[in-house]
Amino acid sequence: MRRELLRSASFVRAARRMVRKTPGAAEDLRATLELLSEDAFDPRLRTHKLKGPLATSWACSAGYDLRIVFALVEAEGKAAILLQTVGTHEEAY
Repeated sequence: MRRELLRSASFVRAARRMVRKTPGAAEDLRATLELLSEDAFDPRLRTHKLKGPLATSWACSAGYDLRIVFALVEAEGKAAILLQTVGTHEEAY
């Protein structure tokens, strides 16, 4: 089931900052978002539930040290993914 990707303002800012800092990461990010939209639990994404203050969120890998934090939501009666932030392991968590 394909899910719509909803980009939060903080995700857009973090993605722009990341692409400026590491231009090569843009392709990894685009490919990961496509895969995430198709199947959020694809083993290649290494999707996992977060704990603590981010307990309502999930994270997936978009490269060696690149993480996407997201929440599974419903938008207009359909399953969707709210992209919350992107960055290195330290930046995202």
